[in-house]
Amino acid sequence: MRTIGDIIKAISESGTEVLLVEQNASMALALSTKAYVLENGSVTMEGPSAELAASDEVRRAYLGAV
Repeated sequence: MRTIGDIIKAISESGTEVLLVEQNASMALALSTKAYVLENGSVTMEGPSAELAASDEVRRAYLGAV
């Protein structure tokens, strides 16, 4: 059985653009190339997913890193 992440990745790799709105920040950042962080409906951070995933602020607030 394929996971939702596998399905989204396959769709993206087929050439179809995907807009993913997801609370699982770890999965979303792993699957995406660009990301936006929303807080109370406002964009507070944006940039390449790899950069956001490496950000100490994002890691503490959304990825459970200490």
